[in-house]
Amino acid sequence: MVNFTKIMIKNSKGWIKIVEAFIAILLVAGVLLIVINKGYLGEKDISSQVYDVEVAILREIQLNDTLRDYVLNAESPIEWNDENFPTEIKDKIGSRTPNYLDCEAKICRLEDDCELSEYPEKDVYAHAAAITTTLETTEGYQLKQLKLFCWTN
Repeated sequence: MVNFTKIMIKNSKGWIKIVEAFIAILLVAGVLLIVINKGYLGEKDISSQVYDVEVAILREIQLNDTLRDYVLNAESPIEWNDENFPTEIKDKIGSRTPNYLDCEAKICRLEDDCELSEYPEKDVYAHAAAITTTLETTEGYQLKQLKLFCWTN
């Protein structure tokens, strides 16, 4: 007669070895993933901080009638380094930019692609705001965009 308990013990030893091998493979794969991603895990992501700074600066310009008029009266497109770029807008952006960022802006028509002519060799964070005339303006409705480009220095 066949002893079933002996067969069951031999079969369970096989399953235990399979589970042990599977766990060993998972451990090795986990260590490899950590080693591969080590460079990424060491860097901190500041994109949300930069985005918040850009939104705050652009919102301040949008809500200020004088600054909004400077944007609307500027020729478009106009780059940051152009001598006709409104100095009041430069001053506002410069005063609100944190020390860890460098920022430039560009004024374009709303329907145009608004891009820098030269990008730095860094991660560039860009955010645009529509600048429009107020309802009380009788000169006609104008639409422009002020696009802010920031990167870490």
